[in-house]
Amino acid sequence: MTQQHPAGWYTQPDGSSRYWDGTQWADSAAQAAAAAATRRRPWYTKKRIIIPVIAFIGLVAILPKGGGDAEQAAPAAAVTATTEAPAVESVEETTPVETTEAAPATTEAAAVETTVAPVAETTSAEPVAEEPVGPELTVTQEQAVRQAENYLDYTAFSRSGLVEQLEFEGHSTEDAEFAVDFVGADWAAQAVAKAESYLEYTAFSESGLVSQLEFEGFTAEEAQHGVAGVTVDWNEQAALKAKSYLDMSAFSRSGLIDQLVFEGFSQAQAEFGADSVGL
Repeated sequence: MTQQHPAGWYTQPDGSSRYWDGTQWADSAAQAAAAAATRRRPWYTKKRIIIPVIAFIGLVAILPKGGGDAEQAAPAAAVTATTEAPAVESVEETTPVETTEAAPATTEAAAVETTVAPVAETTSAEPVAEEPVGPELTVTQEQAVRQAENYLDYTAFSRSGLVEQLEFEGHSTEDAEFAVDFVGADWAAQAVAKAESYLEYTAFSESGLVSQLEFEGFTAEEAQHGVAGVTVDWNEQAALKAKSYLDMSAFSRSGLIDQLVFEGFSQAQAEFGADSVGL
């Protein structure tokens, strides 16, 4: 059979029928119908099979004409390759791209922000109390203050007695008074301390000790407070005073009693003192 025969079914030497489409043999009616449909399609709709057809034509030109099995297999493979290509394209076009992985990170970041923000809002610093700023001292005032503190660490003073002591040290009256007021001593407590120091040194009557504190510069009220603040037995003080007088000079009983009354002891305390020394 040659290419001059029209398309149609032809009986083969073995008794079977094969379809001739005008250019090649087909094994079944379906292939024949597909070949016929292909021939009926316009040339511009066959772009995807141009290359396979060209390859097939070249193969037919090389191989001997006779309708062998190689000729029949080549077109079938070409058609298969042509029909599979669009499937690959559709898969590439419809493959979804996963873009949901960034969402958890954004959600976690938002969660962290909402968790940390309240902590910053509820945290409050406790107010720090500012220490009062004292007056700036001049050099001379600072020195007077230091010397006043040193004297008060050593012994008790009245206010006027400490001012006189600082003036004796060469400080001006203004600096001395400033320093004494700056140290802020409790002058009533200083009177008690001064009374105790006098009683450790010598014997006193109650009125004599008050007079001695006033002589030291304490006010009458401070002196009374100082004497009232000590614990003392005035009869014992009269006995100690009587003994000290006899250590210095000779006395009669009446003369010793009169001296003790002069020192501020009562008549009963003075007689108790004279009795204590054997007069």
